[in-house]
This record gives sequence, C-alpha cells and structure tokens, in this order.
Amino acid sequence: MARARMLLVLILLTAIAGFLISANGCGGSSSQKQSPPPTQKIQHVVIIFQENRTPDNLFQDPKLIAAGADIVQSGVNSLGKTIPLTPIPLADTYDLDHSHSSFVAMYDGGKMDGANKIPVLCQGIPLCPPPNPQFAYINPSDVQPYFTLAETYTFGDRMFQTNQGPSFPAHQFIISGTSAPTAPGDQKSDWFASENPTGIPNAGGNTGCSAPANEYVLLMNPSGVESPAYPCYEHPTLTDLLDANALSWRYYTPTAGLLWTGPNAIQHICGPNNPPPNGTACVGSEWVSNVIINQKQVLTDISNGQLPAVSWVIPDGAESDHAGPADEGTGPSWVASIVNAVGTSQYWGNTTVIITWDDWGGWYDHVAPKVINTYEYGFRVPLIVVSPYAKAAYISKVTHDFGSILKYIETVFDLPTIAPGYADTMADDLSDCFDYNQAPLVFQPIAAKYDAKHFLEDKRPPTDPDDD
Repeated sequence: MARARMLLVLILLTAIAGFLISANGCGGSSSQKQSPPPTQKIQHVVIIFQENRTPDNLFQDPKLIAAGADIVQSGVNSLGKTIPLTPIPLADTYDLDHSHSSFVAMYDGGKMDGANKIPVLCQGIPLCPPPNPQFAYINPSDVQPYFTLAETYTFGDRMFQTNQGPSFPAHQFIISGTSAPTAPGDQKSDWFASENPTGIPNAGGNTGCSAPANEYVLLMNPSGVESPAYPCYEHPTLTDLLDANALSWRYYTPTAGLLWTGPNAIQHICGPNNPPPNGTACVGSEWVSNVIINQKQVLTDISNGQLPAVSWVIPDGAESDHAGPADEGTGPSWVASIVNAVGTSQYWGNTTVIITWDDWGGWYDHVAPKVINTYEYGFRVPLIVVSPYAKAAYISKVTHDFGSILKYIETVFDLPTIAPGYADTMADDLSDCFDYNQAPLVFQPIAAKYDAKHFLEDKRPPTDPDDD
C-alpha cells in the first residue's frame, strides 16, 4: 500500500511538474505532448543494450556517411594535433577507462580534445597499447550487420548516454531515468551513482541489493563531490508504471548479480531475503516474475509467442561489444539474431526494436554533449530503431538520450512519466524516427556470421566483460 501511495503521489507531482520543467534535457521537445502511435500499431518494444561504443568508433560506414551521418575519420588531442582514427578488430582488443573522471578529461569543457588522457587497460593484450589507442574505429567487416540495420532503418547520430560515466549508472537510467539512490524529495534524491561498483575485487558479478556489505558505488552530489554508498536504491522505475497498467515486461540478463542487471539495484524489485546490506539474493515477486537469468530466452520467447510488451535484453560478455579479452566479436550476430527472430515472427507488424550502447567506452567521439548538471549528459552512443514504421534509410538529427527510450514506451502505451526531474520528463519520444502513415516495411533478414541456433546451442557458462 505504501508503494501504491508513493506511485500515486509521484504521478500527481509529475503532472504538475510538466508545467514547470523546461526542455533543458537532451530532446528539447518534452514540453509538448506527443500523439501516441495509432491504436494497436505498436504492442511490443524490445530494448537491446550493447556495450561501450561511439558512432565515430563503431560506424565508419561509407554508405551511412554519404547519406549524412555525422561521423569523422580523425580527432584532435590535448596538444592540438589532428589524429587519424585507425582500424582495430571488434574482438580481443585493449579496453579504455570510461569512468566519470575520463569523461571530464575527454570533454575538456566542451572542446572534446582530451581523449588522449584516458587510461588504457591492456589486460594482457600483446603490443599494448598501440599509438593513440583512444583514436580507433572498428573494422567495417566485423560489424556489417550493424551497418545493414542502420542503412535500412533509422540511425540516430545525436543519441547521448544520459550519464557521464560507466555501465552501472547507465543501466539504472535505462530502466528508470535516474541513478539517484532515493525517490524525489527524499534525502540525496539529487545525487547520482557516478561509477561502477568497487570495494570488493571483481564484485561486478555480485552487486546491487544483494552485494556484500562492504561493496559500494560512488555517488556524486550536485556540486560534483563523490562519496561511497551501498548500491541498493529505492525510487520509482518504468517497470512500476508497466505493472500498474497490467503491461508485461521482462529483463533478460546472463547473471543475477551483474552490474549490467539494473533491477538488482532497486530494492522493491530485488526484495532480498535479508534487509540490505545483508541480503544474499534477489527473491522479490517482481524479480521472480520478470527478471530472466538467461538472455538467450528472448529468442525462444519470440518463437514461442511469449514476447512481453516491453523487454530489456542484456548481452553476455562474449557478445557485448565491450572491449577486452572477454569479447568474442559476436555482438553484431547476437543483435541480428534477435532482430531476425522478431522480423520473421508474428511480432514483426507490431514491434519496435531499439538498439543502443550503454556508454562510450573511452573511445574518441567528436560531438560534445550538452551538459546540464554535474552528471548529465554523457557522450554520444549509436542508436538504431527497427520497426515496420521506422523511417527507412533515415538519419535522425534530433537529440536523444536514454530518457527518450523511456518516453517512447510511455507514449506507445499512454503512460505518465516516471517522476519529476527524471530523464524521461526532459527527453523527446523518438517520434521523428517513425512514420505511422507509411506502408509497413517488409522485413528482410539481416545477414550475419552466426544465427540464433548458434547462440541457443552455446552451453558455456555466461561471462562478465571484465571488472571495470
């Protein structure tokens, strides 16, 4: 009952806040209510959340560039030198630091010339680091399925991660529009999780509300000062709105404690068997009903006619696109297998698949984000919108962020925003990416090296990317 009252109050506050919140965030159009898609046209939204890339790094696609995508082949370092981007493979490469401090270094007050100051994480990679390791792009032959998707449907070259840092807070923003530890109006509700978990070596595989007692995540206050706190938060999420409106959802993830598994850090979803920081597992009813500890099940759920209204799909380390030895370069095939499963199923006619990357990974990108406070917004990440109603071969120049994805879901299902000041209240709703009056696009399977059968038959234990 307490949670229900809290949700009702937040909905009322959000309605009032709509008159007060200006369009300071990445979208700039949220002050005008968008019309939802025609009834029944979109009934399912699938969010595929890959890892650690920028458009300049991942999308050196001549066809996309010729069509107007804002992607460059060189950058400028802190010494004022122009550095050409050089090709590297997608798999088994060095990693780069992508903490908040690395954001500050690369951003450099908006000059975007500090990428060379980002630390390199070689992790046993031979001949590492190469010259100018931050100024690199992925061999086009390694990511052709991504190119095909971006060329065929809508590609966003003004998509920004909402947070200025790594994966843990990004995965909080993609389910709730915030990484604050408490609900609006509560103590520290204007603080943000600013880094990945630390305190326990390799505890990225056991974080959130079931983390060890001495695990912590740094929180950043409005003045930019960081301080540690246990990584278990309590605030409203988009999943609360879905539950309140009897809309099904699932969060597909390889492991329960992974720092990429956003619901494990939300107390009312995790519901640990002991109050934090003494919990050992997530056992709450929302967790048990909706969090699927097997990311591959999304493929069988699609083929079995069991796709929920909203899905989040988190990759295994091997298929994540996360730089480092854990990645095997199968991310483009993994994404293509999900899109092909949707496209060749009963769901194609009423589904939108949104593909994006959770943070910039430390790679160079030339477009400066609009910074509105000490932790929003971060660098560009790629965006691909796949749907029979996505604009074909279209490059979106509208500024989007993770809040835009939440706002799109709210628009599709006629939901209120989550809470005052959250990212969805300040974002657009991706409406420029769609034309609901067009003849529905006919799906053509995406060619890829590996298909769904490959992933379903891979019985190896899931892996995390690394401990960064």
